[in-house]
Amino acid sequence: MNSMTRAGPPRPKRAAIPVAAALFVLAHSAGAQELQNQSIEERVNMLMRVVDEQQKQIQSLERQVTNLEMAQRGRGVPGAAAAAAASAASDTAVAEQPGDDGLPMPLPPLAQALPGATAPGSLTGTATGVPVNPPSPDSGPGGGATGSSASSGPQQGAPVGVNPTIGETQKEAQPQRTQAEQAVVEREHAPLFDRRLTLDWGISDTYYDRRQLQLSGFLALDAIFLGNINLGETKSHQLQADLDTRYGLTDRISVDVDVPYVYRHSSFIIGGAGGAAGTLSDASVNSSDIGDVTFGIYYQFLKETNNLPDVVGSLRVKTPTGSSPFGIKLVQISADNTNLVAPTRLPTGTGFWNITAGLSVLKTYDPVVLFGSFSYTYNIARSFADISSVAGQVEPAEVKLGDIYQFGGGVALAFSDKDSASIAYTMAISPQSQTRAPGGAWASVPGSQTTASVLNFGLNHVVNKHLTINGAVAVGLTPDAPNFVVGVRFPYTF
Repeated sequence: MNSMTRAGPPRPKRAAIPVAAALFVLAHSAGAQELQNQSIEERVNMLMRVVDEQQKQIQSLERQVTNLEMAQRGRGVPGAAAAAAASAASDTAVAEQPGDDGLPMPLPPLAQALPGATAPGSLTGTATGVPVNPPSPDSGPGGGATGSSASSGPQQGAPVGVNPTIGETQKEAQPQRTQAEQAVVEREHAPLFDRRLTLDWGISDTYYDRRQLQLSGFLALDAIFLGNINLGETKSHQLQADLDTRYGLTDRISVDVDVPYVYRHSSFIIGGAGGAAGTLSDASVNSSDIGDVTFGIYYQFLKETNNLPDVVGSLRVKTPTGSSPFGIKLVQISADNTNLVAPTRLPTGTGFWNITAGLSVLKTYDPVVLFGSFSYTYNIARSFADISSVAGQVEPAEVKLGDIYQFGGGVALAFSDKDSASIAYTMAISPQSQTRAPGGAWASVPGSQTTASVLNFGLNHVVNKHLTINGAVAVGLTPDAPNFVVGVRFPYTF
């Protein structure tokens, strides 16, 4: 059997050990001698310079952390404090000279300013032995990782499974909304788009108070009015309870159907009882019936990111399921007051089909939410067998209500994770309505042009993950708008 002899590596001579020890002693002695040659004043001055430089660096780091945290909060990104702290550690404005791991090199500790002193962190990759990046939450008590190892773990506030580079901005990430902000989104902007069923039940009271001066007589010599002057007043409450059922078909498409039930009460007050203008008479009329049922579909064109708003388009169709306002006759209520007339019933609908196309935009700047919308409503012309309000008279005609241009915007503020308040302004403009007798031409109805301007105030409270309470008060700013509207809604998501 053949045998092979393996040659080992050459062994160092034992004489080299004393030589190395002697060199180490000489170097240490030289450093100690240099340290002893310095005066106490020089050493104190050197220490003061180092302390001053480190204080400047700490202040610069604090400013960077504050700026980054405010910038992150402005984009609505949660966990901004941890992300800003990690990003500030890599800002090149903090330190001029980067280390071997690509991170800014901190200033040396006080001991390193003295010649011959050993840097305590020289074996860990940093000058101080303290990690440049904050330790990860799962690191134990011995989490004094080096700057390179600390940056290799996921940053706090970053999505799970994502390990962005320090200072990297997640520009396309969707901002995380609080429960209060999400309630504002559903109320002012658009429904949910996540295949969930929502039943939104609400009740509201709309109040109108109208006064009208009535003149019954004639002008003598084009200057003197001979007759009766009466001031008529109409007060109306409209209570509406509706159930809006919404369902998200996909992550971008949602549909809904809104079924209202309307109760109306109107009081008519006018002078002239017994022939005296100062004596008032009144009458009340009540009606209740189903209102106009509305169907809608929503499509999300853009999902909100840190740079882009949330944009949702909608298409809604209102059906004339409520009772029509045309053909309702006015009758004299009191025998001793010919001025007091009132309708036999009150309508609960518009009597028309209409189609509304809208666009809504929303942007979150935690804790503020900005929103705006524009819509156009096309009223489809319809023929009626009778549009006259005079008893015993029948007047068939085709009616075309003026189309409606509506726009508005507002702002919401989240006080906490469950509570928010909003304020919004809405204006709706409608041109004159038109009528056309059979075989005739279209004719405008004088005084039918309207401009309704409303200021809305809202409060939202999230009860739990299923139920939200939304309260609102709207104040009319123009004569064509209601005096006020008070309502509350209870959307419940399954």
